[in-house]
Amino acid sequence: MDKGKVIQKVSSTRAFARVAPHVMPALDHAVHRLSGGRTMISNRLLPGVVLTSTGARSGRPRRTPLACMPEKERGSWLLIGSNFGKAGHPGWTANLRRHPDARISWRGTDIAVRARQLEGAERAEAWEELLRFWPPYAVYQARIERRIRVFRLERRAET
Repeated sequence: MDKGKVIQKVSSTRAFARVAPHVMPALDHAVHRLSGGRTMISNRLLPGVVLTSTGARSGRPRRTPLACMPEKERGSWLLIGSNFGKAGHPGWTANLRRHPDARISWRGTDIAVRARQLEGAERAEAWEELLRFWPPYAVYQARIERRIRVFRLERRAET
């Protein structure tokens, strides 16, 4: 079995879902800071961004390292609220629903973005692309009753 398939299999386990949310963000924050924003540990698995959103309740800036699927032809990014297949939606999704203007750090570049939660046919099309990109998302969705939120981040003009 190739290394990529092994990583996908491990990341689909319930044990990974219990441990990863506590370990990966801390490691990603540290490596992102030390590398000047150029990389994160999780980039060994999937491309990633550091999302700076506004807290839905607090109104404070929230920095969250996240896996993403770059959409080169669109110049946008898809973010998946999988929460490693855990029951609740991750907090950053509520932040983007309340405050869609955000920033991402992408390969060392700070970019102003606007988030849009995908619905209907647009979500279905994006979901199929996401499953081809990272098949474990199907395992995460099968494990939970909630519908995983999918967001498209598009560049916006600086204000």
